[in-house]
Amino acid sequence: AARVLELAGVQGGLVVHLGCGDGRLTAALRASEAYLVHGLDPDAANVAAAREHIRSLGLYGPISVDRLSGRRLPYVDNLVNLLIAERPELVPESELYRVLAPDGVLCLRREGKRVKRVKRRPDNIDEWSHYLHDPSNNAVCADEVVGPPRRLQWVGSPRYTRHHDHMSSFSAAVTAGGRFFYILDEGSHASILLPPHWQLIARDAFSGVVLWKRSIARWHPHLWPLKSGPASLPRRLVADAERVYVTLSIDGPVSALDAATGKTVRTYKGTEGAEEILLCDGTLLVVIKERGESLKDVYNEHSPCKMHTKSTI
Repeated sequence: AARVLELAGVQGGLVVHLGCGDGRLTAALRASEAYLVHGLDPDAANVAAAREHIRSLGLYGPISVDRLSGRRLPYVDNLVNLLIAERPELVPESELYRVLAPDGVLCLRREGKRVKRVKRRPDNIDEWSHYLHDPSNNAVCADEVVGPPRRLQWVGSPRYTRHHDHMSSFSAAVTAGGRFFYILDEGSHASILLPPHWQLIARDAFSGVVLWKRSIARWHPHLWPLKSGPASLPRRLVADAERVYVTLSIDGPVSALDAATGKTVRTYKGTEGAEEILLCDGTLLVVIKERGESLKDVYNEHSPCKMHTKSTI
């Protein structure tokens, strides 16, 4: 399994194992919690054996197996991040590519060897890397695929936010490199008076699989009465294909995280109190409060800001 994942180069997402057999390789494909694995096999005996093996490991749920019926895979278009086809003849090749997400990987077994193919990302799909699309702050994208919704691509939790009369549970969101990053209050829905639990969450944008989470120790007061909170909050999350730039507390410095794993790569000193982050042509721009002021203070003050240009990253 490690060799297959290394060949594919896919770091999390939905993995489909076509022709899974007894399920031993299927179970091993879940290298971390960032993977959701689904095995398919036309043989009922293989399906039963695979399920039994996965249950014996206590892994059934994040790893599951179903019987393949017919020549069509049971997925919507552009959903699967890694498709490992032990028996590619079970379905038409066009069907394999239909379910693959853009930049998704297909591993075919041909003459005893694995062959890697990648589904090219269309040029007419855009990203939304900043609060207002890009560092120009012009909220217009070049995407030609987006349109009126016709179906659900995926559904993630929670289904509802915490309250409609207080601070919005959904604080910021951007997309880059086929991933969706957002800041969400995962506190209890039983009562808004219970403490918040703010998290920076990364999902695969096409499959919806949660890739990683980072806890935010302190954010804007969740009992704030104006739903959306300060205008600066959604401007403090920026991403590209390799990095996520964010403040991991309300008045903390800007951190650069690995977009695939969420691990901290660098913390930028002197950026405490950041109100806006921009990433322009490899240069990180941060708007911060004047020294001595804090974002913990009253937010409706018209405080002067200054622009700091950090070194090229």
